Order: sequence, then structure tokens, then C-alpha cells
Amino acid sequence: MDIMYIITVLGVILVSMTLHEAMHGYVANWLGDPTAKLHGRLTLNPIKHIDPFLTILLPMSLAVLNAVSGVHAPVFGGAKPVPFNPLHLRYGEWGAALVAIAGPFTNLIIAFLAFILLAVSNPAAATDLVQLTISPDASVATNIMVQFILINLGFFAFNMLPIPPLDGSRVMYALAPDFIRRGMEEIERFGVMFVFLIIIIASSLIGAIMSAIISGVLRAFSAATGL
Repeated sequence: MDIMYIITVLGVILVSMTLHEAMHGYVANWLGDPTAKLHGRLTLNPIKHIDPFLTILLPMSLAVLNAVSGVHAPVFGGAKPVPFNPLHLRYGEWGAALVAIAGPFTNLIIAFLAFILLAVSNPAAATDLVQLTISPDASVATNIMVQFILINLGFFAFNMLPIPPLDGSRVMYALAPDFIRRGMEEIERFGVMFVFLIIIIASSLIGAIMSAIISGVLRAFSAATGL
């Protein structure tokens, strides 16, 4: 097993998910709801945001499977949800949607910045990555940038799925009619256990959707950087 790969993945997860969750809280506070601030979640301390299953067990299990099998399946996960009160937010359901997408879009921005660094420092590796190819002889710095790109895109793609209580479901709340919202509220009561069940039942479908999203975003990054 590639221990360096596992250590890199864990470090990238902690940095990325801390920024993801902190941005939920900062945007909620900016929109008028101090709940996250009152609960001590406007912080870059990763311990405040870790969910044992979503932050550690799920993504690290995927990383270990990648290391053992030699494949590069998407690594994804989440963190302990940042509390917020939608009744305090400006813009109603759209305010809640903005709070929700702040997290995954933070991951998207991190991935893009890492892709720019990779494109500047190692254009060949960036070009290979767009084709979802990773050289086994890449330097440590290149591997770290690659993992920042892939893991953050994995978090972006996973969290934007419209499955309660993932972030993408909040966009659905803003768009959906009342009867669909009520159904989603019932599902959300099960929390992360519902997400876990969906992953088990539809892992192949979710993996295919995420891979398609990641591939499309990488092509967009390539076009934006002129590769």
C-alpha cells in the first residue's frame, strides 16, 4: 500500500473540508444568521468540523481501495453540518441555497487554484490529469497538487448531488414545489444514514455521475488555462 498517498489524502481532506464547512458558516453569518458563529463553527480548526463517517471513514476507505487496487476512483465525503437557521437568512430559500453551495464551490475554487499551479509547474502532468491519467513517477509536490484537485472535485461533485441532506438538496428546496420539499424534509430526518444507504444501493451510478462531473470540470479547467 502507498502510505504516502494515504497521508496526502488525509491531509488534503482535513484542509479542504475545514474550508468547506467554514465557508458555510461565513456565508450564513454574512446573510444575517449568527447560528454557526454562536456554535463556534466560524473556525479553521478541523476538529470542530469532523464527522467520523463522512470526513474520515468514507473518504479514507475509498483512498485505501485506490491504493490497494491501483485505480483512481473519486474520493469523496463530507463533514459535520454547520448549523444555520433559514428563518434568519436574507432571501429566504435562496439564502439557504447560497449557504449550501458555498461549501462545494469552495472546493471547486481550491481545485481550480491547484490546477493552475499544476499547469504552471508541470504542464505535462496537468494535461495527463485531464485525461484522468496520473504518472507513478510524479514528484511529491505534483502528487499533492493532483490530490488537491481530485479530492476537492470529488467533494464538489458528491456534495452537489440533490440528495438530502447533501448541499445540492438545498438548491432543490429553492426550486421544487411544496410537495417535493415535504418529501425531502422527511428524508432529511434520517441524516447521514440515508446518504450511506444510497451509497450502498447506487454506488455504481453515483460513481459514474461523479466521474462524469469531474471529467467535465477538468476539461473546463484545461480550456480556462489554455492547456
